[in-house]
Amino acid sequence: MAKSSGLGQTTLSVDDAAGTARDIRNDITNWQMSTPRGVQDITGVDKSAYERLLLLADVSITLNGVHNPATGRQHDVFKTVPSTSVARTVTQTVNGVTLAFEALFSDYQLTRSDAGELTWSAPGSLADGTVPTWS
Repeated sequence: MAKSSGLGQTTLSVDDAAGTARDIRNDITNWQMSTPRGVQDITGVDKSAYERLLLLADVSITLNGVHNPATGRQHDVFKTVPSTSVARTVTQTVNGVTLAFEALFSDYQLTRSDAGELTWSAPGSLADGTVPTWS
């Protein structure tokens, strides 16, 4: 696979509280995603270097963008974060590779800067124990 940029992302959708996938790419200015694994140190006192085991897999995402209260946009998706406890499907396709997972969004932060910008941030974490797998 050739090296590529993050320009022109083809898919970034998040379910609203009713389970309808919403394409919110236009409202997102930047995002960060992580797919860490737990690591257990199993080094015995007879070793001079670490021994480790890989443990559980995880995924987290933080979406950031410009506030858009229009129907079907980012505000419709995240306005129910404080009042509902539902997992939401996140589908992310970048340069032809896709990662889809069930996430629990734990916050919907709105920020009004001193210059007047109204932006938002929404962090999500793996919800269902399914190992995140790129396809």
